[in-house]
Amino acid sequence: MTTLTGIVLAAGAGSRLGRPKALMRTTDGEPWVARAARLLRAAGCDHVLVVLGAAAAEATALVPAGTDILVVKNWADGMGESLRQALSAALEDAAPGDTAPGDAALITLVDLPGLPLEVAARILASPFDDSTLTQAVFGGMPGHPVLIGRAHLAGLIPTLVGDRGARDYLVANGVTEVECGDLFDGHDIDRLAP
Repeated sequence: MTTLTGIVLAAGAGSRLGRPKALMRTTDGEPWVARAARLLRAAGCDHVLVVLGAAAAEATALVPAGTDILVVKNWADGMGESLRQALSAALEDAAPGDTAPGDAALITLVDLPGLPLEVAARILASPFDDSTLTQAVFGGMPGHPVLIGRAHLAGLIPTLVGDRGARDYLVANGVTEVECGDLFDGHDIDRLAP
């Protein structure tokens, strides 16, 4: 049986937004971080890991019960560092209560509060294993979630530096792109509406 770990990247300071995105809430009061964690669980993830950094102490209280938390001390080094540590925790180390690491990770960003469950479901619709590499695209533009199998760690981890994410690696290694533009626009929230 393939084990799937969900990862919510929520470590940044949200400099363009003016506050850490891990502390943001929807208009009805739901924390973005809780919404993202619940979406990954509803999509079928066996475990969900929320990656925190800026304002981690405050954000921890917003993470739903039953969700693992990884606090990245050097989160200011960029998204690459947060993703590197998250993938290592999810796919190299055993998740709490497990005896083996996960086979694949489904990764999303905290600043996609409008992301519908149907997008994650479409990414997971085809069988996957530890060699899977799949990314949601919206009108041909790359976005999230991204599904990464454990077999890619050795090649991917060294490329995750600074604010560079996994895109270069994904392209170089033949990522399967799944069009989801009919379900969502794919845009993250970097600024609040005036």
